[in-house]
Amino acid sequence: MKRKREGKEGMDNIVWQTPANPPHPNDYVFRNGIRYVRPYYFEFIAHVKNRWAGKTIVDLFAEEFKGRPYEYYVSAVKCGRIQVDGEMVPVSYIVKSSQKISHFLHRHEPPVMACEVPVLQKDIDVLTVCKPASVPVHPCGQYRKNTVVGILQAEHGLTPLFPVHRLDRLVSGLLILARNAAKADIFRQQIEAGLVHKQYIAKVGGEFPEDEVIVDANIDYNAREGRSTAEVRGSAKGKAASTKFTRISTNGTQSIVLCEPITGRTHQIRVHLQYSGHPIANDMLYISEQTVDRSVKGLSADRSARISGVSLTSNFNEKVLNECEENSNGDFGIDPMCTNCPNLAPKGYDSDEEGLWLHCIRYSGPGWTYECPYPDWAKLG
Repeated sequence: MKRKREGKEGMDNIVWQTPANPPHPNDYVFRNGIRYVRPYYFEFIAHVKNRWAGKTIVDLFAEEFKGRPYEYYVSAVKCGRIQVDGEMVPVSYIVKSSQKISHFLHRHEPPVMACEVPVLQKDIDVLTVCKPASVPVHPCGQYRKNTVVGILQAEHGLTPLFPVHRLDRLVSGLLILARNAAKADIFRQQIEAGLVHKQYIAKVGGEFPEDEVIVDANIDYNAREGRSTAEVRGSAKGKAASTKFTRISTNGTQSIVLCEPITGRTHQIRVHLQYSGHPIANDMLYISEQTVDRSVKGLSADRSARISGVSLTSNFNEKVLNECEENSNGDFGIDPMCTNCPNLAPKGYDSDEEGLWLHCIRYSGPGWTYECPYPDWAKLG
């Protein structure tokens, strides 16, 4: 629901959104093939973790959320944009475990490619769509409205939706969404029982072997780097993983490969193709050997791999603390405390992005099969 915060210095007359506010078609701005979200005011809520307890409120934010400069958090606490248990606190305030922290901010969502989300099949309890690359499946991180679930709600009025499986943000193709919790639970049970068969296609570098290739290699995911590595089976590192690959076509320089993951680990197909010597031809994260400390840059590992040298720090000038009213610039209101205004996108998200050449084409289970058309890049000239 939308609500006004009253009686807090610099926060009067601002309408704050919560996750209950549904996305609306007018929330989106389209420019040069990119879908942006008009920035909006949003209340983030978190509860103090044990490892946060004992820190000052400013140090907590500066250390845990590096996308904004230290000076911003000082002003946000003074202005009441950061509160503890619904109350304003001094910058020296020491947080305690389990306290509720609210961060009221002007939210700029990262842009995605301006593709539609085509509905493939619409039944009473199941919806299938062709997910565009670059669009996350559901709200996560900085994304809320610029997601498949958000776009389907805004542009088709489809809600509630329960994603049955997930596709990485840069991956395209078949996405199955249950339309009620009971159907979602049936799918979940079938997936956990190993009764669901998944098929993807990828465009990889080089001439992939003609014979079927099965990669059995443990996958070790490094959350800090946002990147997985493959280890020989029997290694103490990682989780057991297996993928079957079959060449569909090749021109000697690149190949189209059918990928059938037997397990479901993070980046499994991507890292197993790299392990085979034939990485996805435009997968910068796994073609490059360079690792990126994405936690400092505040970017995803894939974006960090594609964009080098992006700095998220900005020269934050102290604003008058009671100057927290919107000023119109045509596309959205400019917030004088916002470190991302006047741009539509957050810092570091201004360049175009290419989707991975990895596409989900088919999911099948007991008595059901759902399919998605092949993408244009699957044809080798």
